[in-house]
Amino acid sequence: MVWDLIRDSAFGHLVRLTSGGKWFPYAEERDPELWKQFVNEEKSGYLAHHGDTNPPEDSSKDQLDAGSTTSSKSRQSEDGNIDNEVSEPRVDPEKGRDKHVIDWFGPDDPDNPRNWSRGKRFFVTFEICFLTFSVYIGSAIYSAGIPDVMHTFGVSQVAATLGLTLYVAGYGLGPMVWAPMSEIPFIGRNPVYMMTLFIFVMFQIPTALSSNFGMLLAFRFLTGLFGSPALATGGATIGDMYRPRKQAYGLGVWGIAAVCGPVLGPLVGGFAAQAKNWTWTVWELMWLSGFCFVFLFFFLPETSSTNILYRRTRRLRKITGDERLTCEPEIMAEHMTGKDIVLMILVRPITLNFTEPMVFLLNLYIALIYGLLYIWFESFPIVFVEIYGFNLGQEGLAFLGLLVGALIALTCLFSWLYFYQEKQFNSNGNLQPEKRLPPAMVGAFFVPICLFWFGWSARPSIHWIMPIIGSGFFSIAAFLLFNAVLPYLGDAYPDHMASVFAGNDLMRSSFGAGFPLFANAMYRNLGVNWASSTLAFLGIAFIPIPFVLYIYGKRLRHWSRAARKDI
Repeated sequence: MVWDLIRDSAFGHLVRLTSGGKWFPYAEERDPELWKQFVNEEKSGYLAHHGDTNPPEDSSKDQLDAGSTTSSKSRQSEDGNIDNEVSEPRVDPEKGRDKHVIDWFGPDDPDNPRNWSRGKRFFVTFEICFLTFSVYIGSAIYSAGIPDVMHTFGVSQVAATLGLTLYVAGYGLGPMVWAPMSEIPFIGRNPVYMMTLFIFVMFQIPTALSSNFGMLLAFRFLTGLFGSPALATGGATIGDMYRPRKQAYGLGVWGIAAVCGPVLGPLVGGFAAQAKNWTWTVWELMWLSGFCFVFLFFFLPETSSTNILYRRTRRLRKITGDERLTCEPEIMAEHMTGKDIVLMILVRPITLNFTEPMVFLLNLYIALIYGLLYIWFESFPIVFVEIYGFNLGQEGLAFLGLLVGALIALTCLFSWLYFYQEKQFNSNGNLQPEKRLPPAMVGAFFVPICLFWFGWSARPSIHWIMPIIGSGFFSIAAFLLFNAVLPYLGDAYPDHMASVFAGNDLMRSSFGAGFPLFANAMYRNLGVNWASSTLAFLGIAFIPIPFVLYIYGKRLRHWSRAARKDI
């Protein structure tokens, strides 16, 4: 496993490039005769017969079988028709293509990410979680230094908060480009992760050394922009490795990493800002993300199956010198123009978001939860510093209630998945997407419960533990909603998973960026109790969404052009 991880990492590819493939060779490079087992004869036959790797839709399937040659070695039959050497059917001179389709050599091909060992999949899941945490913590870790930013640059609290909101806006816009780009076969996910993470780390230096407030805001936005791929593409990476029956577990663990970022950010940044100044929150972010980059540089493999097949095909063409070797991702890419690529990268996430009712409603709900989270976080200094007398470091400890709530939700969710949902999968390993939604139907009620509890228990006459306990209900709500909505979207739109997640990230980050700007004024003018209650009433208004989609989702999918319709 370790050898494969290093060989398929950015470091391994760099070593292979400089050594001409002599270091970290693949099996087919050690034994050139292995190339034959990677050729899918059935798909090659279909391609030879009618120019497509899918079975013919009419009775020409019988003609395909009848037209097979008896020798896979011959290149030309007696009647002058060209014969495909591997797949045997004759190449149709009008519609057929004389190509050998490279594929997985069987259902257990170890290079297929879904066939990786459990240990390898768990390790790569940890890497994606570490990457997500290293970026997500960058938003909340800054919030602890806002008072010092106000003092250093002589700006108001709303202006200083822009350093938080622009970062969130950056990692909402970034996935619109990075996530669809990772779906392009000749790029894959790993180059996107490594390139953007390196820039993310480097941009922390000018952020911490900002000589004026405008420079600080500009680099906060840019770091959010380049740190964003893991926040949307991370879910697609999890989907690469886990079959539908197990994907929810991987997404659940990934969700904990996403929760830990905003929760631990104020704790880590609070003590640093209290002991030093706001720049130390940025230096901490650089140290953490820098270590993450080095770690992933040596050990993060590619998970995109289309990219793995594409690179395998290139290696085999080089080994055999046979230009007829191709793969399905290449065949698809042949028909894509530059305009198609631009549309896929820049337009698809937006069009899916606003033309698919299921995507729009769920993204809107998740965006609301995300916005409520960030606006509600702004009340913590008012409650725990001004009401309960916590210092800056102790205020960060108050966020741990959210982490405890998320861990409780994770335990309950995994139990439900194991004892109930896994039994609902059919013999083909598929599940009707709407059956992913019950956790969201439960979690929806915990949003108003949390906000009412927190708002009306935050007073000097009530012990500080009560609002902390109440805060834990929010992470239960958010965790259940995220881990129902994201698997649902992934199941309903499997061919556009990264783009759908990118649109989700854009909408929720837009809410997360805008809401904190009026949070302080809202809590000052309405008071903690009524401000939290206002947010709770908003949460109540959105409760019906998962129920409506649970009932009518299948009908909506059958009306959709992009959603899956076969289950």
